[in-house]
Amino acid sequence: MKNKLVVTIGREYGSGGREIGEIVSRLLGLDFYDKELIELAAQKSGLNKELFENADEKKSFSLQGGVFGLRSSLIDDVNAGYFLSNESLFTIQSEVIRDVAQSGSALFVGRCADYVLKEMECLFSVFIVADKQERIERVSSRVSISNEEAAALIDKTDKKRASYYNYFSNKRWGEPHSYDLCVNSSTFGIEGTAKMIADSVLFRKC
Repeated sequence: MKNKLVVTIGREYGSGGREIGEIVSRLLGLDFYDKELIELAAQKSGLNKELFENADEKKSFSLQGGVFGLRSSLIDDVNAGYFLSNESLFTIQSEVIRDVAQSGSALFVGRCADYVLKEMECLFSVFIVADKQERIERVSSRVSISNEEAAALIDKTDKKRASYYNYFSNKRWGEPHSYDLCVNSSTFGIEGTAKMIADSVLFRKC
């Protein structure tokens, strides 16, 4: 493939988005990035990884107090050492995403990557949904909580992801027109959904 290929995946919590993304990345030979972006952002900025973990896909986290090791060239809008906002952390993480995408073909899960990389020539954005009961059962099994607790966690996580995406992008989280492809993983299964996405990426001209 001549051009660098970038695939981004947005997902409802419990829809299997990370697992599907890992399969797609293997099928297409792409580097895979999800939580790995937190480590890269911490390394690039010199900030504690916990800052990015606490703010991960949340709109309303902020930290006040001493902040050391901040590379001021990364953030123009932060008063270093006094206030570090979610906007500043988003700026750092966005630079990491762009750096990674410029260095080679990759797949990114979440973190507004489709918006951050909107100028990329070969960008293919996907949003994955799943039936609510299947999501509940998957989360309940994975986190070892009751179905009632899983349902509440799903609603809370989806609300945070939507708020984060809508705040930092000019699009709406989960809105079909915001993506190149929307797919229900309950209909096609994890493997089937991954293959559909991979095939769709290959069929798209760029």
